[in-house]
Amino acid sequence: MAAEKRILVVLGTRPEAIKLAPVVKELRARPGVSTRVCLTGQHREMVASILAFFEIEPDADLGVMEPNQTLSGLASRALVGLDRTIAEFSPDWTVVQGDTTTAFTAALASFHRRVRVAHVEAGLRSFDRHRPFPEEVNRVLTAVVTDLHFCPTEGARENLLAERVPGDRIRVVGNTVIDALHLAVNRVRRDDQVVRSLAAAFPRLRLEDPFVLVTGHRRESFGEPFEDLCRAIAAVAAAEGIQFVYPVHLNPNVHAPAHALLGSVPNIYLIEPQDYVHFVYLMGRAYLIVTDSGGVQEEAPALGKPVLVTRACTERPEAIRVGAARLVGTDPALIIAAVERLLNDRRAYEYMAKPRTLYGDGQAGSRIAQILLLGNSAGAEASHRTPINLGLTQAMP
Repeated sequence: MAAEKRILVVLGTRPEAIKLAPVVKELRARPGVSTRVCLTGQHREMVASILAFFEIEPDADLGVMEPNQTLSGLASRALVGLDRTIAEFSPDWTVVQGDTTTAFTAALASFHRRVRVAHVEAGLRSFDRHRPFPEEVNRVLTAVVTDLHFCPTEGARENLLAERVPGDRIRVVGNTVIDALHLAVNRVRRDDQVVRSLAAAFPRLRLEDPFVLVTGHRRESFGEPFEDLCRAIAAVAAAEGIQFVYPVHLNPNVHAPAHALLGSVPNIYLIEPQDYVHFVYLMGRAYLIVTDSGGVQEEAPALGKPVLVTRACTERPEAIRVGAARLVGTDPALIIAAVERLLNDRRAYEYMAKPRTLYGDGQAGSRIAQILLLGNSAGAEASHRTPINLGLTQAMP
């Protein structure tokens, strides 16, 4: 009888929870594997609702978060706690995702214990180590100690090959964020309570009318760049009269200036961070999205939503290349011009607002589980299918 495989899945932030949940569910549904989920506690409040949605119970929580923590302090506490967890569980594989401090420290701690590392969403590169900060460096460093790279796209695979990663250690499987999106869209379609609860929570927000959805939280934008973004949003809101909906990140570097600069604008709705299903509903209802989020850059094209990316560069160029997204940075003039064009130029809007399958078909989690458990690449290459139709697309009056 084959020995049971032991797999440790480590996550700490909301995006990691979303993108690793499909992998955890696939692993836990299969015989012959013991899957343990370890939280670092990097984003405790925002992770809890994600795991609850996916019905995932974590096995350990390191609780590394501290007020006003430094990156080095976070990394050192995570590294010590993860080393202890890895030593106790003795996994065959540690699975990490993306570009967080949690991902890098889990990979490094596993390498120190000679445990193989599987990196989900591997190979993304902006080629600027300060943008996004510190995520770009986290990705590069994680790749150095990774044994199996699960790439979302062929472009990510090419990045790794250019770094001389052996091809037999790379699999193109699609992005697990599309798996999660499929699950959330299905929940929205069959659960009217999502709509009712949003309407009850935000009675001033007119969900039946068009609105621009905004997110912003990148560390490299803290300070003046983020304040410029807020000023641009305020200017468009005043000029165009359209609603803006902004679930404000809990980080005080975001929360305080957002409320100071936008809180008094009547058609801007600053709301609390939303659970995953509610946020997917907001994406589906939005007319367009202004964001610096990596995950939203992947989700929005699948929903046919134009994306204006408030960053200087992106490690997700696929949407930019096909015209589903546009880089606008944090220059107020560029942001204002880009938003106003999409609000007033129908042809420009329709060119961007086409549902596209750029990042997978919703089966990435299954492929990853199969490869980890069976050790082969059967069915590993991602295919594409019909884009997601949420049935909630709005048109401007």
